Amino acid sequence: MQRTSRRHFVRVASGATAGMATWLALGRAPAFAQKRELTFLSWNHFVPASDDELRKQAEAFGKQAGVTVRVDTIAHLQIPAKRAAEAQAQSGHDMILTGGADPFLFEKQHADVGDLIDELGKKYGGWYPFAREGSLTASGWKAVPWFWVSFPATYNMTHFKKAGLEYPKTWDELLHHGKILKKQGNPVGIAISHCADANTTFWSVLWCYGGKVLEPDGKTVALKSDQTERVIEWYKELYRDAMEPEVLSWDDAGNNRCILAGKCSWIHNPISPYAAALAKSMPIADEINHHPSPAGPAGTHSAPPINGIGIWKFSKNVDLAKDFIRFLFQKDNYDAWITASNAFNHPPLKHLADHPIWSKNPKLAMLPKEAEYAHERGWPAKPSAAVQLIQVNYVLPDMVAKAVNGMPTKRAIDWAQEQVRLAVQGKLKEAGA
Repeated sequence: MQRTSRRHFVRVASGATAGMATWLALGRAPAFAQKRELTFLSWNHFVPASDDELRKQAEAFGKQAGVTVRVDTIAHLQIPAKRAAEAQAQSGHDMILTGGADPFLFEKQHADVGDLIDELGKKYGGWYPFAREGSLTASGWKAVPWFWVSFPATYNMTHFKKAGLEYPKTWDELLHHGKILKKQGNPVGIAISHCADANTTFWSVLWCYGGKVLEPDGKTVALKSDQTERVIEWYKELYRDAMEPEVLSWDDAGNNRCILAGKCSWIHNPISPYAAALAKSMPIADEINHHPSPAGPAGTHSAPPINGIGIWKFSKNVDLAKDFIRFLFQKDNYDAWITASNAFNHPPLKHLADHPIWSKNPKLAMLPKEAEYAHERGWPAKPSAAVQLIQVNYVLPDMVAKAVNGMPTKRAIDWAQEQVRLAVQGKLKEAGA
């Protein structure tokens, strides 16, 4: 080996020091250094322009922060399995889309974001109560509520006019109207399948008839009741006399396709079909309108999807991830995101809800009002890991599916009651309660 002289060593070391000083003065790393990357896993948005705007803002933040921001999106029904896989492996994205009670299900794996919650809350008028419920766990804030999705009724005005009907104000009216509309060739559509819409509608209907899955303590199973029986009988009659068997196999786009094809007269769904019709200049957009989610004997209740952003504890970019979330919530950025979604994305912060998009279009004007009667899944109990298991395992839609396919109502409820009990007991045992 060639021996290095002291003079040669000093010369090389001096050159390296001078080079480092140059990098520091310029405020950038050497060309051969790996650029820092921040990663976010979200869903394939039902209004694709929303994802385009998200990626645009991610690129803008990346340039501002001197990092690369990668936004990956997958089908929303694949998200639960992906969350579980990343939590198990302690590896994956820095941030991940959360839904419902996911912050409770992954409470120990998510970084605390309480400082960011306080900052954004003070800046933008405070968080809606139902948005807070889904992210504030016993050990702190484990996600930042990002947006909620209004869940009104979407209906075809032409079909209703032909039948001589006004839109239904109650679920009982929907059953009455649906029977007439189906005979006309325009059935109504509520998913009874393994999709998010099926969960959302069932919670709404159950609450409106005075039913509940859990008592307020979150431990006592309360599904078995006269109210639940009434709901199941309502579903059975609606399925038989006002819907088509296809609702048993719908994914979350099934009802969208049905109303956009001109077949369905009414669906319980966000405004994505209307947004798609506008984006594609479909003539049926003129026939589609919205009305508030129907009421029941116990009043009006809704279970709109509430999505958040969780930061994994294993991430090496927790502070950077918080900066990115701050950037997304800057008013200009959030307003642009609402516009890109054509009013599909609703802000969980009160002052950000003051956006002209809802007042300019009469078909969208009623949407923000849904915040007044929205609850997190599990209500009157608080959100919990058990509730999220009930959701992702589709216990409630499966109960309905069993009943409409011939299982006696009481037996279907007994089956679901046991599934809920097992979910609650399992999570209590894990928590050592």
